[in-house]
Amino acid sequence: MAATLDPVTTKTNYLNALKSAIDEEMGRNPDMICLGEDIGILGGAFGVTEGLQAKYGTHRVMDMPISEAAIVGVSCGAALGGKTVMAEMQFIDFISCGFDQIVNMLATYHYRTAGEVAMNVVIRGPAGAYGGGALYHSQMNEAWFCQSPGLRVVVPSTPYDAKGLMKAALRDPNPVIFYEIKQLYRLSDIAEELPEEDYIVPLGQAAIRRAGTDLTLISYGQNVYHCLDAAKKLEDEGMQVEVIDLRSLVPLDEATILESIKKTNRALVVNEAPRTCGFAGELVARINELAFEHLDAPPLRLTRMDTPVPWAKALENFVLPQVDDIVSTARRLIRY
Repeated sequence: MAATLDPVTTKTNYLNALKSAIDEEMGRNPDMICLGEDIGILGGAFGVTEGLQAKYGTHRVMDMPISEAAIVGVSCGAALGGKTVMAEMQFIDFISCGFDQIVNMLATYHYRTAGEVAMNVVIRGPAGAYGGGALYHSQMNEAWFCQSPGLRVVVPSTPYDAKGLMKAALRDPNPVIFYEIKQLYRLSDIAEELPEEDYIVPLGQAAIRRAGTDLTLISYGQNVYHCLDAAKKLEDEGMQVEVIDLRSLVPLDEATILESIKKTNRALVVNEAPRTCGFAGELVARINELAFEHLDAPPLRLTRMDTPVPWAKALENFVLPQVDDIVSTARRLIRY
């Protein structure tokens, strides 16, 4: 079910929340190591691991060759040897180079050892578009891994969740694919005060970011903020829209989705991955299976077009969901 936030005492942004989580888990767990390209001396392409090699040594924070297959393969071997591993993809787009090791090795060990072997590996990296990164630095390929049994998939949208979910992922015996939205890394508008005490955000719990009665908007990552902006515009027109931030795609909090649709009787899923075979389609299917009798309109999805992300800003905006797109689709659903 939907979670509530704890009292807060400190403040940070999305990137520093992630850094803090990894640092604290390295200090808590002497068997944890970090692997990736340029994560040591450079501190990662975006600075998420800055200072960790100096603090914990080259034997625990290791710069790797430019080979995602090697990074994931070494992570598998280290996990089999009892290590907890944080493996960084410099951009999540390049995770495809390690795909075989992830879906055929990492994801299956627990099953094919009849539950005897845990694979404590978190593969994390910057993801998402809206920043002019073009086709090789803008992807959301989460559906690849949601469809692979044995993997957990996480997409935080806030600093609080980024830290709490990273800690939960690093303590989980299952392999976790962790999507960090790079446009949120240093966004000051979403900076939050965080608890000084240790905390986690459990995997599989959605958060209701805004309550409403006329329509349920379901999203994750950067699109949550587009949904919230759309909800504000719709409120000016007298429409009350509920916004659900999934946070965790696998496991999925079906209960929170169902309870919301029982109240609003309408649902719109928004994400920036391609439409065909994307996770938005899976959510629409689940809604039809679980909540059909509660629906007063067909559940819809609003996604990226089935095209690579263009570099030119005007074209990038054209193929990606925008606030006005959400508003116009929501109007249509509410008036259906």
